[in-house]
Amino acid sequence: MKHKAANKRRVRRNTPAEEARIQEGIEADSDTRVITARDFGRMRPFSEAVKRGRPKSAVRKEPVTVRLDPEIVGFFRAGGPGWQTRMNRALAEYVSKHRRPRA
Repeated sequence: MKHKAANKRRVRRNTPAEEARIQEGIEADSDTRVITARDFGRMRPFSEAVKRGRPKSAVRKEPVTVRLDPEIVGFFRAGGPGWQTRMNRALAEYVSKHRRPRA
């Protein structure tokens, strides 16, 4: 049984005239420059250059599902991004004010 290629599309190469126009456009672009060996030597992988995501929290939060009144959620969401953090802070403040002393 013969295997067929999964993708039958072929890449169409530029004609010499198309390639010449592309090269002219590259040369005319003031933002284009030739990368030197020195430039390559200073390059770093993207994963080293950019730290992605937010920093890890010192306290691991516990994911929960809770049902709240729409007006409560709406109030916090209306404040924009960070609404869950603000809600957590409000609950933490409540807990600190209402915590019973340990025996």
